[in-house]
Amino acid sequence: MNPLQILILDFGSQYTQLIARRIRELHIYCEIHPFHHIPSPDALKGLKGIILSGSPCSVRDADAPTVALEQWIGKLPILGICYGAQLMAQQLGGLVMASENREYGRAYLKNTSASALLSGIEGESQVWMSHADTIQQLPQGAKILATTESIPVAAYQLEGSATYGIQFHPEVTHTTEGKTLFKNFVIDICGAVPNWTPASFIEQSVQQIQSEVGSQEKVVLGLSGGVDSSVAALLLHKAIGTRLYCIFVDSGLLRKNEYEEVLHSYQDLGLNVIGVNAKDVFFEALQSLNDPEAKRKAIGKTFIEVFDREAHQISDVKWLAQGTIYPDVIESVSVKGPSVTIKSHHNVGGLPEKMNLKVIEPLRSLFKDEVREVGKALGLPTPILHRHPFPGPGLAIRIIGDITPQKVAILQEADHIYIQNLRESGWYDKIWQAGAILLNTQSVGVMGDERTYENVVALRAVTSTDGMTADWVHIPYELLAKISNEIINRVKGVNRVVYDISSKPPATIEWE
Repeated sequence: MNPLQILILDFGSQYTQLIARRIRELHIYCEIHPFHHIPSPDALKGLKGIILSGSPCSVRDADAPTVALEQWIGKLPILGICYGAQLMAQQLGGLVMASENREYGRAYLKNTSASALLSGIEGESQVWMSHADTIQQLPQGAKILATTESIPVAAYQLEGSATYGIQFHPEVTHTTEGKTLFKNFVIDICGAVPNWTPASFIEQSVQQIQSEVGSQEKVVLGLSGGVDSSVAALLLHKAIGTRLYCIFVDSGLLRKNEYEEVLHSYQDLGLNVIGVNAKDVFFEALQSLNDPEAKRKAIGKTFIEVFDREAHQISDVKWLAQGTIYPDVIESVSVKGPSVTIKSHHNVGGLPEKMNLKVIEPLRSLFKDEVREVGKALGLPTPILHRHPFPGPGLAIRIIGDITPQKVAILQEADHIYIQNLRESGWYDKIWQAGAILLNTQSVGVMGDERTYENVVALRAVTSTDGMTADWVHIPYELLAKISNEIINRVKGVNRVVYDISSKPPATIEWE
Protein backbone atom coordinates (compact mmCIF):
# COMPACT_ATOMS: atom_id res chain seq x y z
CA MET A 1 0.00 0.00 0.00
CA ASN A 2 0.97 3.66 -0.26
CA PRO A 3 3.29 4.73 2.55
CA LEU A 4 1.63 6.81 5.25
CA GLN A 5 2.46 10.44 4.43
CA ILE A 6 0.27 12.41 6.85
CA LEU A 7 -0.56 11.17 10.36
CA ILE A 8 -3.69 12.63 11.99
CA LEU A 9 -3.72 12.29 15.76
CA ASP A 10 -7.32 12.21 16.99
CA PHE A 11 -8.19 13.84 20.30
CA GLY A 12 -11.91 13.13 19.94
CA SER A 13 -13.16 15.87 17.62
CA GLN A 14 -16.41 15.28 15.73
CA TYR A 15 -14.63 16.69 12.66
CA THR A 16 -11.57 14.41 12.59
CA GLN A 17 -12.86 12.24 9.74
CA LEU A 18 -13.36 15.40 7.69
CA ILE A 19 -9.66 16.25 8.05
CA ALA A 20 -8.73 12.92 6.50
CA ARG A 21 -11.31 13.32 3.75
CA ARG A 22 -9.96 16.75 2.76
CA ILE A 23 -6.40 15.41 2.56
CA ARG A 24 -7.48 12.32 0.61
CA GLU A 25 -9.21 14.70 -1.85
CA LEU A 26 -5.72 16.04 -2.58
CA HIS A 27 -4.67 12.42 -3.41
CA ILE A 28 -2.44 12.24 -0.34
CA TYR A 29 -2.55 9.05 1.73
CA CYS A 30 -3.23 9.81 5.39
CA GLU A 31 -4.50 7.87 8.39
CA ILE A 32 -6.30 8.75 11.63
CA HIS A 33 -4.96 7.26 14.85
CA PRO A 34 -6.07 7.95 18.45
CA PHE A 35 -3.55 10.11 20.30
CA HIS A 36 -2.69 7.12 22.52
CA HIS A 37 -2.30 4.60 19.64
CA ILE A 38 0.59 6.00 17.63
CA PRO A 39 1.83 3.67 14.85
CA SER A 40 5.21 1.95 15.14
CA PRO A 41 8.35 3.71 13.85
CA ASP A 42 8.44 1.29 10.89
CA ALA A 43 4.94 2.40 9.85
CA LEU A 44 6.05 6.04 10.00
CA LYS A 45 9.15 5.73 7.81
CA GLY A 46 7.61 7.67 4.92
CA LEU A 47 5.87 10.22 7.15
CA LYS A 48 5.88 13.80 5.83
CA GLY A 49 3.83 15.63 8.47
CA ILE A 50 1.47 15.45 11.46
CA ILE A 51 -1.91 17.03 12.11
CA LEU A 52 -3.36 17.35 15.62
CA SER A 53 -7.17 17.31 15.67
CA GLY A 54 -9.63 19.25 17.76
CA SER A 55 -11.32 17.83 20.86
CA PRO A 56 -14.41 18.29 23.04
CA CYS A 57 -11.99 18.55 25.99
CA SER A 58 -10.12 21.51 27.40
CA VAL A 59 -6.32 21.44 27.65
CA ARG A 60 -6.83 22.82 31.17
CA ASP A 61 -8.64 19.65 32.33
CA ALA A 62 -6.70 17.36 34.65
CA ASP A 63 -7.39 14.34 32.44
CA ALA A 64 -7.08 16.16 29.11
CA PRO A 65 -5.82 13.95 26.24
CA THR A 66 -2.18 14.67 25.51
CA VAL A 67 0.86 13.48 23.60
CA ALA A 68 4.56 14.35 23.90
CA LEU A 69 5.04 16.73 20.98
CA GLU A 70 8.76 17.32 21.54
CA GLN A 71 9.47 14.06 19.70
CA TRP A 72 8.36 15.72 16.43
CA ILE A 73 8.65 19.50 16.77
CA GLY A 74 11.47 20.72 14.56
CA LYS A 75 11.77 17.28 12.91
CA LEU A 76 8.49 17.12 10.97
CA PRO A 77 5.96 19.78 9.97
CA ILE A 78 3.05 19.94 12.43
CA LEU A 79 -0.37 21.55 12.12
CA GLY A 80 -2.44 21.85 15.29
CA ILE A 81 -6.15 22.48 14.75
CA CYS A 82 -8.17 24.11 17.56
CA TYR A 83 -7.45 21.84 20.59
CA GLY A 84 -4.27 20.70 18.82
CA ALA A 85 -3.11 24.33 18.53
CA GLN A 86 -3.87 24.95 22.21
CA LEU A 87 -2.12 21.77 23.33
CA MET A 88 0.98 22.70 21.37
CA ALA A 89 0.99 26.26 22.74
CA GLN A 90 0.59 25.02 26.31
CA GLN A 91 3.34 22.37 26.06
CA LEU A 92 5.77 24.96 24.68
CA GLY A 93 5.16 27.42 27.54
CA GLY A 94 2.22 29.48 26.28
CA LEU A 95 -0.95 30.28 28.21
CA VAL A 96 -4.39 28.89 27.40
CA MET A 97 -7.35 30.31 29.31
CA ALA A 98 -11.12 30.09 29.37
CA SER A 99 -12.18 32.95 27.16
CA GLU A 100 -14.72 35.67 27.84
CA ASN A 101 -15.09 35.91 24.06
CA ARG A 102 -15.98 32.39 23.00
CA GLU A 103 -16.32 31.79 19.29
CA TYR A 104 -18.81 29.38 17.74
CA GLY A 105 -19.70 29.50 14.07
CA ARG A 106 -18.51 31.90 11.39
CA ALA A 107 -15.64 34.30 11.96
CA TYR A 108 -13.33 36.25 9.67
CA LEU A 109 -9.54 36.30 9.67
CA LYS A 110 -7.87 39.66 10.22
CA ASN A 111 -4.33 41.00 10.16
CA THR A 112 -3.01 37.99 8.27
CA SER A 113 0.77 37.86 7.92
CA ALA A 114 2.61 36.43 4.92
CA SER A 115 3.27 32.74 5.55
CA ALA A 116 3.51 29.47 3.67
CA LEU A 117 0.45 28.16 5.54
CA LEU A 118 -1.85 31.05 4.61
CA SER A 119 -0.47 31.61 1.12
CA GLY A 120 -3.25 32.50 -1.31
CA ILE A 121 -5.79 33.03 1.49
CA GLU A 122 -7.25 36.50 1.43
CA GLY A 123 -7.64 38.71 4.48
CA GLU A 124 -11.23 38.67 5.79
CA SER A 125 -11.51 35.02 4.70
CA GLN A 126 -14.43 33.21 6.38
CA VAL A 127 -13.49 30.45 8.84
CA TRP A 128 -15.44 28.19 11.21
CA MET A 129 -14.78 28.42 14.94
CA SER A 130 -15.80 26.08 17.76
CA HIS A 131 -13.93 26.80 20.98
CA ALA A 132 -14.38 28.05 24.53
CA ASP A 133 -10.67 28.32 25.42
CA THR A 134 -8.33 30.85 23.86
CA ILE A 135 -4.55 31.13 23.53
CA GLN A 136 -3.90 34.22 25.62
CA GLN A 137 -0.13 34.12 25.37
CA LEU A 138 2.03 32.40 22.76
CA PRO A 139 5.19 30.47 23.64
CA GLN A 140 8.52 32.22 23.25
CA GLY A 141 9.62 32.22 19.61
CA ALA A 142 6.10 31.99 18.20
CA LYS A 143 4.53 34.66 16.02
CA ILE A 144 0.90 35.47 15.24
CA LEU A 145 -0.16 34.82 11.64
CA ALA A 146 -3.80 35.88 11.94
CA THR A 147 -6.39 37.20 14.39
CA THR A 148 -10.16 37.61 14.36
CA GLU A 149 -12.35 40.33 15.78
CA SER A 150 -12.83 38.29 18.96
CA ILE A 151 -9.51 36.55 19.64
CA PRO A 152 -5.85 37.62 19.47
CA VAL A 153 -4.48 34.32 18.10
CA ALA A 154 -6.36 32.69 15.21
CA ALA A 155 -3.17 31.26 13.65
CA TYR A 156 0.48 31.15 14.71
CA GLN A 157 3.86 29.68 13.77
CA LEU A 158 6.98 28.74 15.67
CA GLU A 159 9.65 30.89 14.02
CA GLY A 160 12.28 28.90 12.18
CA SER A 161 10.07 25.79 12.23
CA ALA A 162 7.29 24.33 10.08
CA THR A 163 5.12 24.15 13.18
CA TYR A 164 1.71 25.83 12.96
CA GLY A 165 -1.38 26.21 15.08
CA ILE A 166 -4.80 27.43 13.96
CA GLN A 167 -7.81 28.11 16.16
CA PHE A 168 -10.38 27.47 13.39
CA HIS A 169 -11.50 24.32 11.54
CA PRO A 170 -10.33 24.25 7.90
CA GLU A 171 -11.88 20.81 7.36
CA VAL A 172 -15.51 22.02 7.40
CA THR A 173 -17.06 23.57 4.31
CA HIS A 174 -17.91 26.78 6.19
CA THR A 175 -14.19 27.61 6.13
CA THR A 176 -14.23 28.84 2.56
CA GLU A 177 -10.52 28.44 1.85
CA GLY A 178 -9.87 25.37 3.96
CA LYS A 179 -8.82 23.27 0.98
CA THR A 180 -6.18 25.87 0.08
CA LEU A 181 -4.80 25.76 3.62
CA PHE A 182 -4.56 21.96 3.55
CA LYS A 183 -2.85 22.05 0.15
CA ASN A 184 -0.37 24.61 1.48
CA PHE A 185 0.42 22.40 4.46
CA VAL A 186 0.51 18.85 3.09
CA ILE A 187 1.96 19.52 -0.38
CA ASP A 188 3.96 22.77 -0.16
CA ILE A 189 5.17 22.56 3.44
CA CYS A 190 5.29 18.79 4.07
CA GLY A 191 6.27 17.85 0.52
CA ALA A 192 3.69 15.03 0.38
CA VAL A 193 3.32 13.39 -3.03
CA PRO A 194 -0.24 13.26 -4.50
CA ASN A 195 -0.14 9.62 -5.64
CA TRP A 196 -3.23 8.26 -3.83
CA THR A 197 -5.50 7.45 -6.81
CA PRO A 198 -7.99 4.66 -7.62
CA ALA A 199 -5.57 3.19 -10.19
CA SER A 200 -2.66 3.12 -7.74
CA PHE A 201 -4.89 1.66 -5.01
CA ILE A 202 -6.10 -1.13 -7.30
CA GLU A 203 -2.59 -1.99 -8.47
CA GLN A 204 -1.14 -2.10 -4.96
CA SER A 205 -4.16 -3.94 -3.52
CA VAL A 206 -3.98 -6.67 -6.15
CA GLN A 207 -0.29 -7.20 -5.36
CA GLN A 208 -0.98 -7.26 -1.62
CA ILE A 209 -3.91 -9.69 -1.94
CA GLN A 210 -1.86 -12.03 -4.13
CA SER A 211 1.02 -11.92 -1.66
CA GLU A 212 -1.23 -12.43 1.38
CA VAL A 213 -3.53 -15.13 0.00
CA GLY A 214 -0.93 -16.96 -2.08
CA SER A 215 -1.44 -18.89 -5.30
CA GLN A 216 -3.62 -21.75 -4.05
CA GLU A 217 -5.86 -20.70 -1.14
CA LYS A 218 -9.57 -19.92 -1.51
CA VAL A 219 -11.49 -16.90 -0.20
CA VAL A 220 -15.19 -16.68 0.69
CA LEU A 221 -17.11 -13.40 0.73
CA GLY A 222 -20.68 -12.55 1.72
CA LEU A 223 -22.24 -10.27 -0.90
CA SER A 224 -25.03 -7.88 0.05
CA GLY A 225 -25.79 -6.18 -3.25
CA GLY A 226 -24.31 -2.94 -1.89
CA VAL A 227 -21.30 -0.94 -3.05
CA ASP A 228 -18.77 -2.03 -0.41
CA SER A 229 -19.08 -5.80 -0.75
CA SER A 230 -19.40 -5.53 -4.55
CA VAL A 231 -16.19 -3.51 -4.90
CA ALA A 232 -14.39 -5.85 -2.51
CA ALA A 233 -15.52 -8.78 -4.67
CA LEU A 234 -14.29 -7.21 -7.92
CA LEU A 235 -10.94 -6.32 -6.35
CA LEU A 236 -10.45 -9.85 -5.00
CA HIS A 237 -11.60 -11.36 -8.30
CA LYS A 238 -9.02 -9.27 -10.15
CA ALA A 239 -6.34 -10.62 -7.80
CA ILE A 240 -7.25 -14.31 -7.45
CA GLY A 241 -9.95 -15.02 -10.06
CA THR A 242 -12.23 -18.01 -9.46
CA ARG A 243 -10.60 -18.84 -6.13
CA LEU A 244 -13.01 -16.21 -4.75
CA TYR A 245 -16.39 -17.70 -3.79
CA CYS A 246 -19.19 -15.19 -3.22
CA ILE A 247 -22.32 -16.08 -1.25
CA PHE A 248 -25.40 -13.92 -1.80
CA VAL A 249 -28.12 -14.66 0.75
CA ASP A 250 -31.76 -13.81 0.10
CA SER A 251 -33.14 -13.14 3.57
CA GLY A 252 -36.57 -12.21 2.21
CA LEU A 253 -35.88 -8.70 3.51
CA LEU A 254 -34.41 -7.22 0.34
CA ARG A 255 -36.16 -4.73 -1.93
CA LYS A 256 -38.62 -5.96 -4.56
CA ASN A 257 -36.87 -8.07 -7.26
CA GLU A 258 -33.47 -7.12 -5.82
CA TYR A 259 -32.20 -10.65 -5.30
CA GLU A 260 -32.78 -11.70 -8.92
CA GLU A 261 -31.53 -8.43 -10.43
CA VAL A 262 -28.34 -8.20 -8.37
CA LEU A 263 -27.54 -11.91 -8.77
CA HIS A 264 -27.81 -11.49 -12.53
CA SER A 265 -25.49 -8.45 -12.44
CA TYR A 266 -22.87 -10.35 -10.45
CA GLN A 267 -22.92 -13.29 -12.86
CA ASP A 268 -22.51 -10.91 -15.82
CA LEU A 269 -19.34 -9.60 -14.12
CA GLY A 270 -17.86 -13.10 -14.14
CA LEU A 271 -18.00 -13.50 -10.37
CA ASN A 272 -18.29 -16.96 -8.88
CA VAL A 273 -21.59 -16.41 -7.03
CA ILE A 274 -23.68 -18.84 -5.00
CA GLY A 275 -27.26 -17.63 -4.49
CA VAL A 276 -29.04 -18.87 -1.35
CA ASN A 277 -32.79 -18.58 -0.78
CA ALA A 278 -33.15 -18.48 2.99
CA LYS A 279 -36.38 -16.49 3.36
CA ASP A 280 -38.18 -19.05 5.50
CA VAL A 281 -35.26 -19.38 7.93
CA PHE A 282 -35.10 -15.60 8.52
CA PHE A 283 -38.87 -15.19 8.93
CA GLU A 284 -38.89 -18.01 11.48
CA ALA A 285 -36.03 -16.37 13.41
CA LEU A 286 -37.87 -13.04 13.46
CA GLN A 287 -41.23 -14.42 14.54
CA SER A 288 -42.88 -12.30 17.26
CA LEU A 289 -39.81 -10.03 17.72
CA ASN A 290 -40.61 -6.32 18.17
CA ASP A 291 -37.49 -4.78 19.70
CA PRO A 292 -35.08 -3.30 17.10
CA GLU A 293 -31.95 -4.71 18.75
CA ALA A 294 -33.56 -8.14 19.08
CA LYS A 295 -34.39 -8.09 15.38
CA ARG A 296 -30.86 -7.04 14.43
CA LYS A 297 -29.31 -9.76 16.57
CA ALA A 298 -31.66 -12.43 15.24
CA ILE A 299 -30.83 -11.45 11.66
CA GLY A 300 -27.09 -11.41 12.39
CA LYS A 301 -27.21 -14.81 14.09
CA THR A 302 -29.26 -16.32 11.27
CA PHE A 303 -26.98 -14.89 8.62
CA ILE A 304 -23.96 -16.42 10.36
CA GLU A 305 -25.66 -19.82 10.45
CA VAL A 306 -26.72 -19.69 6.78
CA PHE A 307 -23.38 -18.32 5.60
CA ASP A 308 -21.44 -20.84 7.68
CA ARG A 309 -23.48 -23.73 6.27
CA GLU A 310 -22.96 -22.61 2.67
CA ALA A 311 -19.26 -21.83 3.15
CA HIS A 312 -18.66 -25.34 4.48
CA GLN A 313 -19.89 -26.72 1.17
CA ILE A 314 -16.74 -25.24 -0.39
CA SER A 315 -13.62 -27.29 0.26
CA ASP A 316 -10.36 -25.88 1.59
CA VAL A 317 -11.48 -22.28 2.18
CA LYS A 318 -8.84 -20.46 4.25
CA TRP A 319 -9.93 -16.80 4.10
CA LEU A 320 -13.01 -14.73 4.88
CA ALA A 321 -13.23 -11.43 3.00
CA GLN A 322 -15.22 -8.53 4.45
CA GLY A 323 -16.26 -5.19 2.98
CA THR A 324 -15.06 -3.20 6.00
CA ILE A 325 -14.33 0.45 5.10
CA TYR A 326 -12.27 3.11 6.86
CA PRO A 327 -15.06 4.75 8.93
CA ASP A 328 -15.79 1.31 10.42
CA VAL A 329 -12.12 1.00 11.39
CA ILE A 330 -11.96 4.51 12.90
CA GLU A 331 -15.15 4.08 14.90
CA SER A 332 -14.01 0.73 16.31
CA VAL A 333 -11.29 2.44 18.38
CA SER A 334 -12.56 4.82 21.04
CA VAL A 335 -10.44 7.89 21.80
CA LYS A 336 -11.59 8.12 25.42
CA GLY A 337 -13.17 4.96 26.79
CA PRO A 338 -15.95 2.81 25.30
CA SER A 339 -18.48 4.57 23.12
CA VAL A 340 -22.20 4.36 23.79
CA THR A 341 -23.92 1.86 21.50
CA ILE A 342 -26.62 3.64 19.48
CA LYS A 343 -27.44 0.48 17.53
CA SER A 344 -25.56 -2.65 16.53
CA HIS A 345 -23.50 -2.34 13.36
CA HIS A 346 -24.86 -4.37 10.47
CA ASN A 347 -21.46 -5.92 9.69
CA VAL A 348 -21.34 -9.52 10.83
CA GLY A 349 -19.49 -9.96 14.13
CA GLY A 350 -17.94 -13.18 15.38
CA LEU A 351 -17.98 -14.97 12.04
CA PRO A 352 -14.19 -15.44 11.70
CA GLU A 353 -13.95 -17.04 15.14
CA LYS A 354 -16.80 -19.43 14.40
CA MET A 355 -15.41 -20.45 11.03
CA ASN A 356 -11.73 -20.47 12.00
CA LEU A 357 -10.76 -18.41 8.95
CA LYS A 358 -8.19 -15.71 8.37
CA VAL A 359 -9.73 -12.31 7.58
CA ILE A 360 -8.92 -10.10 4.61
CA GLU A 361 -10.41 -6.60 4.29
CA PRO A 362 -9.28 -5.03 1.01
CA LEU A 363 -11.23 -1.77 1.47
CA ARG A 364 -10.35 -1.00 5.09
CA SER A 365 -8.33 2.10 4.12
CA LEU A 366 -11.07 3.71 1.98
CA PHE A 367 -13.84 6.20 2.67
CA LYS A 368 -17.23 5.59 1.01
CA ASP A 369 -16.64 8.03 -1.84
CA GLU A 370 -13.25 6.43 -2.50
CA VAL A 371 -14.89 2.99 -2.61
CA ARG A 372 -17.15 4.28 -5.39
CA GLU A 373 -14.17 5.72 -7.29
CA VAL A 374 -12.39 2.36 -7.11
CA GLY A 375 -15.60 0.56 -8.13
CA LYS A 376 -15.94 2.81 -11.16
CA ALA A 377 -12.33 2.07 -12.16
CA LEU A 378 -13.05 -1.68 -11.79
CA GLY A 379 -16.13 -1.47 -14.04
CA LEU A 380 -18.84 -1.98 -11.43
CA PRO A 381 -22.24 -1.43 -13.15
CA THR A 382 -23.83 1.97 -12.50
CA PRO A 383 -26.99 0.61 -10.77
CA ILE A 384 -24.81 -0.97 -8.07
CA LEU A 385 -22.13 1.75 -8.05
CA HIS A 386 -24.65 4.52 -7.35
CA ARG A 387 -27.04 2.47 -5.26
CA HIS A 388 -28.18 4.17 -2.08
CA PRO A 389 -26.84 2.70 1.15
CA PHE A 390 -29.15 -0.05 2.37
CA PRO A 391 -29.17 -1.41 5.95
CA GLY A 392 -27.65 -4.83 6.51
CA PRO A 393 -30.78 -6.11 8.31
CA GLY A 394 -32.78 -4.98 5.28
CA LEU A 395 -36.46 -4.11 5.49
CA ALA A 396 -36.71 -5.64 8.97
CA ILE A 397 -35.62 -2.34 10.50
CA ARG A 398 -37.93 -0.39 8.20
CA ILE A 399 -40.93 -2.27 9.58
CA ILE A 400 -41.76 -1.00 13.05
CA GLY A 401 -42.82 -3.90 15.24
CA ASP A 402 -42.93 -7.58 14.40
CA ILE A 403 -42.01 -8.96 10.96
CA THR A 404 -44.31 -11.05 8.78
CA PRO A 405 -44.11 -11.97 5.09
CA GLN A 406 -47.30 -9.96 4.52
CA LYS A 407 -45.81 -6.78 6.03
CA VAL A 408 -42.63 -7.24 4.00
CA ALA A 409 -44.70 -7.60 0.82
CA ILE A 410 -46.59 -4.37 1.57
CA LEU A 411 -43.38 -2.46 2.24
CA GLN A 412 -41.63 -3.88 -0.83
CA GLU A 413 -44.45 -2.61 -3.06
CA ALA A 414 -44.55 0.84 -1.43
CA ASP A 415 -40.76 1.15 -1.49
CA HIS A 416 -40.65 0.06 -5.16
CA ILE A 417 -43.11 2.79 -6.18
CA TYR A 418 -41.11 5.38 -4.18
CA ILE A 419 -37.71 4.46 -5.62
CA GLN A 420 -39.01 4.13 -9.19
CA ASN A 421 -40.52 7.62 -9.02
CA LEU A 422 -37.24 9.02 -7.68
CA ARG A 423 -35.35 7.41 -10.56
CA GLU A 424 -37.80 8.52 -13.25
CA SER A 425 -37.89 12.10 -11.95
CA GLY A 426 -34.08 12.41 -11.72
CA TRP A 427 -34.14 12.81 -7.95
CA TYR A 428 -32.55 9.44 -7.08
CA ASP A 429 -29.00 10.62 -7.85
CA LYS A 430 -29.50 13.83 -5.82
CA ILE A 431 -30.23 11.82 -2.68
CA TRP A 432 -27.80 9.99 -0.37
CA GLN A 433 -30.36 7.50 0.92
CA ALA A 434 -34.09 6.99 0.53
CA GLY A 435 -36.55 4.36 1.65
CA ALA A 436 -40.07 3.69 2.88
CA ILE A 437 -40.95 2.69 6.44
CA LEU A 438 -44.03 0.70 7.45
CA LEU A 439 -45.27 2.04 10.77
CA ASN A 440 -46.91 -0.04 13.50
CA THR A 441 -49.93 2.21 13.55
CA GLN A 442 -53.11 2.35 11.54
CA SER A 443 -55.28 5.27 10.60
CA VAL A 444 -58.83 5.89 9.49
CA GLY A 445 -59.36 6.62 5.82
CA VAL A 446 -62.06 6.75 3.18
CA MET A 447 -61.83 4.81 -0.08
CA GLY A 448 -64.86 5.17 -2.29
CA ASP A 449 -67.77 5.34 0.11
CA GLU A 450 -66.19 2.98 2.62
CA ARG A 451 -64.34 3.62 5.84
CA THR A 452 -60.86 2.05 6.01
CA TYR A 453 -58.54 1.41 8.92
CA GLU A 454 -55.17 0.56 7.39
CA ASN A 455 -51.41 1.03 7.55
CA VAL A 456 -49.31 4.19 7.44
CA VAL A 457 -46.14 4.41 5.32
CA ALA A 458 -43.47 7.02 6.05
CA LEU A 459 -41.09 8.16 3.33
CA ARG A 460 -37.50 9.08 4.23
CA ALA A 461 -34.88 10.81 2.04
CA VAL A 462 -31.64 12.43 3.24
CA THR A 463 -28.57 14.16 1.88
CA SER A 464 -25.18 13.34 3.39
CA THR A 465 -21.54 12.80 2.48
CA ASP A 466 -20.69 9.92 4.80
CA GLY A 467 -23.81 9.13 6.84
CA MET A 468 -22.35 10.66 10.02
CA THR A 469 -24.70 13.64 9.71
CA ALA A 470 -27.66 14.04 7.36
CA ASP A 471 -30.38 16.47 6.41
CA TRP A 472 -33.80 15.75 4.96
CA VAL A 473 -34.33 16.33 1.25
CA HIS A 474 -36.77 18.95 -0.01
CA ILE A 475 -38.45 16.74 -2.60
CA PRO A 476 -40.98 18.80 -4.62
CA TYR A 477 -44.52 18.64 -3.27
CA GLU A 478 -45.82 17.62 -6.68
CA LEU A 479 -43.55 14.56 -6.75
CA LEU A 480 -44.42 13.62 -3.16
CA ALA A 481 -48.12 13.92 -4.04
CA LYS A 482 -47.64 11.62 -7.05
CA ILE A 483 -45.77 9.03 -4.98
CA SER A 484 -48.33 9.15 -2.17
CA ASN A 485 -51.24 8.79 -4.60
CA GLU A 486 -49.66 5.78 -6.34
CA ILE A 487 -48.83 4.00 -3.08
CA ILE A 488 -52.32 4.45 -1.64
CA ASN A 489 -54.02 3.40 -4.88
CA ARG A 490 -51.76 0.47 -5.74
CA VAL A 491 -50.63 -1.01 -2.41
CA LYS A 492 -53.43 -2.87 -0.68
CA GLY A 493 -53.32 -2.26 3.07
CA VAL A 494 -52.01 1.36 2.98
CA ASN A 495 -54.29 4.39 3.25
CA ARG A 496 -51.90 7.12 4.46
CA VAL A 497 -48.40 8.32 3.46
CA VAL A 498 -46.29 10.79 5.50
CA TYR A 499 -42.86 12.37 4.87
CA ASP A 500 -40.10 12.42 7.52
CA ILE A 501 -38.45 15.87 7.86
CA SER A 502 -36.01 15.02 10.70
CA SER A 503 -32.26 15.61 10.43
CA LYS A 504 -29.40 13.56 11.90
CA PRO A 505 -28.74 14.47 14.64
CA PRO A 506 -31.01 14.35 16.59
CA ALA A 507 -32.74 11.59 14.60
CA THR A 508 -30.92 8.72 12.87
CA ILE A 509 -31.30 7.98 9.16
CA GLU A 510 -33.07 4.68 9.78
CA TRP A 511 -36.01 4.51 12.18
CA GLU A 512 -34.64 1.44 13.98
